[in-house]
Amino acid sequence: MKIKSTRFGELEIAEEQLIKFPHAIPGFPKEQKFAFIPYEQDSPFSFLQSCSDPDLMFIITDPFAFFSDYSFYLDDTVADELGFNNENKPSIFNIVRIPEKPDEMTANLLAPLVINFESRTGRQIVLEKSSYSVRHRLFLKELQADKGGK
Repeated sequence: MKIKSTRFGELEIAEEQLIKFPHAIPGFPKEQKFAFIPYEQDSPFSFLQSCSDPDLMFIITDPFAFFSDYSFYLDDTVADELGFNNENKPSIFNIVRIPEKPDEMTANLLAPLVINFESRTGRQIVLEKSSYSVRHRLFLKELQADKGGK
């Protein structure tokens, strides 16, 4: 399948890269099909490119690369809907915001993307009663100070 992307131009996408979001991603009610595009091998970052809107692309990350203690409860209804079980565990990602200063990147830990790569379906869930924020810093200021602010 070929899709257009403002960032990447025309892309040839394999069927296994397509992820359907039957409930859409909040704020984008008409966007239900995305291409999952890994950034580089061994990188925690990937892209979710809309299959219908060339201008809509999310940068996402594996939260465990930055927050080893990140955890939340996945409602049984959602787990059943997406087909998760003991043999087929969810893949978790968070949408990343990159401001002018990349060292101030944040991840939306309050609304993770939960993806089943077997069925190629996903859903963004909004966590209730959570201490996580929509703009959780990926890089701690203390680490930046140790590196001389670089």
